[in-house]
Amino acid sequence: MKKFDKERVLLAVAGPVIALAVAFVLSAIVLIASGKNPVEPFALMFEQAGFSDIQVLIVNQASLYYIAALAVAIGFRMNLFNIGVDGQYQLAAMMAAIVGAHANLPAALQIPLLLLTAVLTGAFWSGIAGVLKVTRGVSEVVATIMLNAIATSVIGYLWLPDVFGVKIGNNNTTGEMHESGWVPGIDMGASGEIYGLVILAVLLGIGYWIVLNRTRFGFDLRASGASESAAAASGVSPKRMVLTAMLLSGGLAGLAGLPILLGDTHTYSLNFPTGIGFLGIGIALLGRNSPVGIAFAALLWAWLDKASPELDFHGYDKEIAVIMQGLIVLSVVVSYEAVREWGLRRQQRRVGAELAAGHVLGATDNSKKEVAGR
Repeated sequence: MKKFDKERVLLAVAGPVIALAVAFVLSAIVLIASGKNPVEPFALMFEQAGFSDIQVLIVNQASLYYIAALAVAIGFRMNLFNIGVDGQYQLAAMMAAIVGAHANLPAALQIPLLLLTAVLTGAFWSGIAGVLKVTRGVSEVVATIMLNAIATSVIGYLWLPDVFGVKIGNNNTTGEMHESGWVPGIDMGASGEIYGLVILAVLLGIGYWIVLNRTRFGFDLRASGASESAAAASGVSPKRMVLTAMLLSGGLAGLAGLPILLGDTHTYSLNFPTGIGFLGIGIALLGRNSPVGIAFAALLWAWLDKASPELDFHGYDKEIAVIMQGLIVLSVVVSYEAVREWGLRRQQRRVGAELAAGHVLGATDNSKKEVAGR
């Protein structure tokens, strides 16, 4: 491996490693300040990761986080901050649940219909922010935050009994979906089932990498994110790329809730997980927008979620996992900036050394020519 490639790998790995190390240390300091053992909680959570049923829960939860983080990462690659992934994913999951409860096609048609419904709903909702940005210059951050609030209100309306809501006790639901829309899981025996759409998450990760790194569209997307003026000079329309990136981000976000919807709950209710879109932001940051890095980050987040309940049985607050997630996000921002500055300094020193070496070599050649001339 060339020296330059080794440096790139080092810089790519250093950020997440430093962020995790700092987060663990700060979490330990919080435990010490509260009079608790700073090591035992982590030991207990690591122990939980060894149980097969917890592993199944981690993989299932990570599939949701992974898709949401990919949606965020597409926006990041275009230098866009799609903070509305949560609203896009929730509204898309509800629309898919409604369609699944009222349409009853053969499974070969029903499942693609539900996937398409989720993609189109998420893309439509993010597309509103995209259109506002390219036509009116409205910040996508402001627009998507407002759209999150509107999505919550739309969901509340659709839950009304005289619209699509089905009241079960004190729970608002969309009614149970027809079985033709259920996606069978991977049976792990007594440990439970892995969601069948975990495979979809893997395929989306592969597709994300291929599109961004092996296609002209991916190059245009990355180029526009790096410099809109340079991309425009090469014939790429920045506005078109902004709108396309927002549509793709929203379409992916729409799929984030389907692994649990089609594989477990089969209805959209008050118990449906929320906040996944916001967690996807931290996961995408930790994974550096890389499909492999995001996968590891999603598994880490899911481990913190599913292993932390054990802490309640040993006198520790399970919220230590939430504190750690927040510290990881904070540490990621700081460590990445530190690593970037370090990398820039190394590049400057290397360029300076090469220029100095070239100057010395040129002076030596000139001296040789003068001697030969004499």
